[in-house]
Amino acid sequence: MPLKNYGVLKGRPVGRRLAITSNAHYQVHLVSEDTDYRIAINVKSKLEPSELEYLVDENFSYPILADLADLPLGFKELERKPGGLALDFIRGNLFDRTKMIPLPFDVPGADNDLNEKIDKYVQRAMSDESAHIYAFGEKWGPETIKDKIFGFLPGNGIHDIHMNQGNAGRFAKDNGVWQDGGMLVHFPSENRWIGIFLKFQSQTWHSDDDLGQPIHTIPAPIPGQPPVKVEPGKVSQPEYIVRIVAALVSPVGEDAGKETVTLLNASPDAIDLTGWSIADKLKNKHSLSGTVAAGASLVVTLPQNVQLSKKGGLITLLNQEGLKVDGVSYTEQQAQREGWTIVF
Repeated sequence: MPLKNYGVLKGRPVGRRLAITSNAHYQVHLVSEDTDYRIAINVKSKLEPSELEYLVDENFSYPILADLADLPLGFKELERKPGGLALDFIRGNLFDRTKMIPLPFDVPGADNDLNEKIDKYVQRAMSDESAHIYAFGEKWGPETIKDKIFGFLPGNGIHDIHMNQGNAGRFAKDNGVWQDGGMLVHFPSENRWIGIFLKFQSQTWHSDDDLGQPIHTIPAPIPGQPPVKVEPGKVSQPEYIVRIVAALVSPVGEDAGKETVTLLNASPDAIDLTGWSIADKLKNKHSLSGTVAAGASLVVTLPQNVQLSKKGGLITLLNQEGLKVDGVSYTEQQAQREGWTIVF
């Protein structure tokens, strides 16, 4: 089953507590106009390896940020579908997943564990009266007892502030699409958003589109070396063989309505694109064909049913098995320059 009550919690941070061995969650005390909440951020896995993968983007840019800023304080339940405010690490093109690295939650030294990485931005937000935190995950409460960490009554909070798909074994019950967790910190005085994203190493980087169940991959073959044997239940890893390097979102004149996407074959071999597709933020797809030579680029003109919105959007490249090869996002601000090509 997917998460029971998925959404985003917006509020002002007024307290925090570092994770400890007996409770490996970094805790944040958040307040809205009249309600107290606790954000419980898991920073250690119960499965080996125990270190979570993390990424902090200090200049996070994404199409939904303006809509998030307009939300009232408190919790908002979200529809789990593309085109809305819900997060999906795989389908939402939030970040380059190769930039995620594993990190322990508590080790000696300065700024070298998850406690400190998260605490740095929470404390900054606590000292800035205009700052807000947005936590995506599963809500609990209101409870009839005091919060066990901060003592407010009634207990309220949100957890699962991490990727919530690609789980196996006993955690597979939490799988679902468009229900990933994460934490964003907004500093309006700086016009800056910080994105904090976490993933268990036991979770796969691909999952099926229906239930978010794991799809296991093996490394892509290396030219000149023996082919990698594909084990039963696994597929060859497709990421970044072909990259989305640019898009014309706002064409002018005679080209109006003819948006384009530029692909680059980063591999040393020609790639047959038959069966591949490009998808927009609503997952409308345009089928591809033909071959792109090694190191060559290809400009694809999109049909009317695949639209690159001028209000910001997503562009995803899928292979013949429907697995994501590459994905990018762009904002409304980037799309406003008519005739200019956005370079990713």
